Amino acid sequence: MPVNYTTPAADQLFPVAGVRLAVAEAEIRKKNRRDLTLVALDAGCTVAGVFTQNRFCAAPVQICRQHLSSGKEIRALIINTGIANAGTGEPGRQAAQETCVAVGQLLGVAPEQVLPFSTGVILELLPVERIKAGLPAVKADLKADNWYAAAHGIMTTDTIAKAASRTVTVNGKKVTISGVSKGAGMIRPNMATMLGFLATDAGIAQALLDKLVKEAADASFNCITVDGDTSTNDSYVMIATGQSGASFAAESDAGWAEVKAAIIAVSVELAQAIVRDGEGATKFITVAVEGGKDVEECRKVGYAIGHSPLVKTAFFASDPNLGRILAAVGYAGIGDLDVDGVKVWLDDVLVAEKGGRAAAYKEEDGARVMAQAEITVRVDLGRGEAKASVYTCDFSYDYVKINADYRS
Repeated sequence: MPVNYTTPAADQLFPVAGVRLAVAEAEIRKKNRRDLTLVALDAGCTVAGVFTQNRFCAAPVQICRQHLSSGKEIRALIINTGIANAGTGEPGRQAAQETCVAVGQLLGVAPEQVLPFSTGVILELLPVERIKAGLPAVKADLKADNWYAAAHGIMTTDTIAKAASRTVTVNGKKVTISGVSKGAGMIRPNMATMLGFLATDAGIAQALLDKLVKEAADASFNCITVDGDTSTNDSYVMIATGQSGASFAAESDAGWAEVKAAIIAVSVELAQAIVRDGEGATKFITVAVEGGKDVEECRKVGYAIGHSPLVKTAFFASDPNLGRILAAVGYAGIGDLDVDGVKVWLDDVLVAEKGGRAAAYKEEDGARVMAQAEITVRVDLGRGEAKASVYTCDFSYDYVKINADYRS
């Protein structure tokens, strides 16, 4: 079960003017499963995205990059689950492109105006004919208030749908932001095995949106790790429809700071939901690193702790075997780190200082914190003013079971 997370009710997910969504059962891998999602965009939208840094990136990622760089206005997103269409070479690229052609014909737009997304099993070719057969059903289901259905339609090993919405009023106009994400395993920064889609009815110039999607990803999806594996299909796409009447062309524009903060907040909520639903997760852990010379070295330490199977299994067992955390800090890659200046806390319990166990630390205090469902590991490197946070979860028996049985 997810750690302290429930899917918002359908009426808590707000329609975004200019965006319609739909889901259908196309039997892409399994029967009786919503596995095809269509997002139709009105003319005039700006769209930007960030994608996996895995060199074996999936065919749909390659096609998305091409279509976004073509300069043509994006009018639709098509998302399938069950088959990742990764590791499929030229036939995979042709399948992704053929999907875009079919969606373009369905909606009366050019193939280059369609972005394809896939998630699921790697090394299996996309069954394009099943997607084509499912397209009439998704077109018939297109509605502005279908965010709840879309959140369910993009799931794979997720145990719960992930979605978020909020509004902010700027310059006398209400701006709406809604988004969905999926992911539970094969999660590591740059990006994680995840899909994320966020839309706002603010008008955002292309250059500003390109910058924002990177900043939002760095503050959210690039701060999460479940198991340290970077997937082939990760994508985070941001859509700005401009239909609220609030428009922004530069960061200095009045109201932009508030809109930007709200968009990043929704991104963080969607990213944290993935960790809370990490495969087999029983605990949600924030690794907050401060006192670094720069953000990069703070993130190195955060990732080292968050990726460590030894740390994660200790958290699952509620075992304050805290030397594992110190070991992770030590091998994070900071060559000139003075370990005598490092301090480590579990929530409010000082665990380590001056190169070893804190004099006041008691095992029962560490065990008390480790038993909680939500835990913060705070590390002060004692060498600067920079800070960064990473979000992770524990490793349980169920993680192995889920991934051992993934294709069955």
